[in-house]
Amino acid sequence: MYSKSTNEDERFMRRCLALARCGAGRTAPNPMVGAVVVHEGRIIGEGYHRAFGGPHAEVHAIAAVRDRDLLRRSTLYVTLEPCSHHGKTPPCADLIRRSGIPRVVVACVDPFPKVAGRGIGLLREAGVEVVVGVLEAEARHMNRFFLTAQTEQRPYVILKWAESADGFIDAQRLHADRPPVRLSDERSTRAVHSLRAEVASILVGARTARLDDPSLTVRHWSGPSPVRLLLDRHGQVPPTAHLFDGRVPTLLFTSPSNPTTPPNVTRIDVDPAQPVLQQLLQALHERQIQSLLVEGGAELHSHFIREGLWDEAHVETAPILLRDGVRAADLHSEGDAVRWSDRTDNKKHLLTVFFHRRQVL
Repeated sequence: MYSKSTNEDERFMRRCLALARCGAGRTAPNPMVGAVVVHEGRIIGEGYHRAFGGPHAEVHAIAAVRDRDLLRRSTLYVTLEPCSHHGKTPPCADLIRRSGIPRVVVACVDPFPKVAGRGIGLLREAGVEVVVGVLEAEARHMNRFFLTAQTEQRPYVILKWAESADGFIDAQRLHADRPPVRLSDERSTRAVHSLRAEVASILVGARTARLDDPSLTVRHWSGPSPVRLLLDRHGQVPPTAHLFDGRVPTLLFTSPSNPTTPPNVTRIDVDPAQPVLQQLLQALHERQIQSLLVEGGAELHSHFIREGLWDEAHVETAPILLRDGVRAADLHSEGDAVRWSDRTDNKKHLLTVFFHRRQVL
């Protein structure tokens, strides 16, 4: 029996993480999970959760082992605690116990209320050695959407904007006939569309929708377009806007006093006397939408920041001085609650900084 993790454990857990990512975009609202079965330093079975409602990673990995006798002398590695309840599939903890696998290495505990340590407990009660926490940070980051939905009861919120070197996101515009100031290049545009393909929903406010008329679809990357969200409490966006073209499901968050409902939308009335963003996030959580990309505008970003309802921010700074215009939101208003985790530069000196709130994942 083993009592702690080893360097070999990390090596095989990295393989599990790589396998888990193969399910990206197909497992939600379930997490991405990968698993391998190892005998004497060699992988003899592996698998990942391929799609929501289908067999879990542990099932695929164990089924892939040809010599069943080897299971009793093997270690199972898995990125998330094996489930202990009957859902769309039987409990993986029971399968592991029946297989005779003597050792299980888990990256992180599943906070889902029907699991939450019970899977690990069942295995240990059966005499299985369970090691927890191998590459936990990497596993939690990979499933940050799922984990936030379980622990915070809301989607994981990503803020995204581009700003000039002096902190403006656009010139002052009153009408849509004046185009926005271009602060991004082709590379950063592809990065935005890659991010759109990763998230489940995308949000803009009325001013951005009215002046920029965005479609908010994925075009410069491979992947599905997210559910589009518009926060327009007073019906400012015309019914001819691209957001109402019916190409992608669209949710309109508006006030009950707004007499108009555009075509091709699901209308959700919010109480203006209550915190609107809280209502919006609650509506998404009830629909099992686990991630939200907020693309604009600055006022909307500022509201998310002031209310502490964000987890990650991608801020791109262009080497341009606007000297006046629409001021970008201020992440640093939260002081020590904000940290930057990574930064990238490209050949045109566009700088993208990725921020995270300290208390989240």
